[in-house]
Amino acid sequence: MATASTKSGVTTAPEAHRSARLVRVGAFNVASYGILVAVALLILVPIAFAILGGFKSNNQLVGDPGSVIPSPWVASNYTDVLFGANSGAFWQEISNSLIVAVIAVAATVVPGSLAAFAFARIAFRGREAMYTLFTLGLLFPAAVAILPLYILVRNLGLSGNFLGVALPEAAFGLPLTIIILRPFFRGIPAELEDAARIDGCSTFGFFWRVLLPLARPAIATVSVLAIVSTWNAFILPLILLNGESQWTLPLGVMNFSGTYSADQARILAFTVLAIMPAVIFYAVAERQIVGGLTAGSVKG
Repeated sequence: MATASTKSGVTTAPEAHRSARLVRVGAFNVASYGILVAVALLILVPIAFAILGGFKSNNQLVGDPGSVIPSPWVASNYTDVLFGANSGAFWQEISNSLIVAVIAVAATVVPGSLAAFAFARIAFRGREAMYTLFTLGLLFPAAVAILPLYILVRNLGLSGNFLGVALPEAAFGLPLTIIILRPFFRGIPAELEDAARIDGCSTFGFFWRVLLPLARPAIATVSVLAIVSTWNAFILPLILLNGESQWTLPLGVMNFSGTYSADQARILAFTVLAIMPAVIFYAVAERQIVGGLTAGSVKG
């Protein structure tokens, strides 16, 4: 056993062990921050290139691709998309994407929260088997089901209708919604439910009056994830919507890129403006997302 004291100027064994541990922790922190910075750069550099590229002319992009800062700044690429002669298509696509997103979020969060409540707080035969079936939905990509989904939507008379896109998007978003909400609902103390029942609350009354207000962070989390997923959807709108008047923003980006294929700067500006609503919404709700995911993981 190492002694606690040694001659003056000589490091004791416990102190040496503590110093070595601090060195290892410091090295781990430096490596962790290095990895995080590298990942952040991989994400931010292309975004910064697209934003700054939208302020350049085509001559700047082609003639001096290594230049980072535009010289001069060409703001007309952005203003033409927003307020130019053909800006109506952009705002129409914004409106279409917003309509689809609102319908999809409502169709995801409402049934998803009810299903998560049933899986979390109500005991019935086959509950875990049904929950497992929902979780397997995460392994089922939309591209695999696109043909039968198209036939089903067409037979229901929803082809060329925003509902025909929003409802399948909601169906594919349900598994993740249930997986996030169920641990949160299970973490609510049973004593709170007993007190609510003593006060005369039914099962649905407890869900509506007590559980949902407490679950606002988790509800915000699944809502934001559903909005971002629906906003970025490409395959379903491409297959199920008819005509440019119904196109959402991802389809608008595709069409704009084909129409102005020679104007790379304007394409970059259009692409940046197309992704900005989702990015802004995600940034505003970031704290709710982190809080909801953290609470669900701890309370589950």
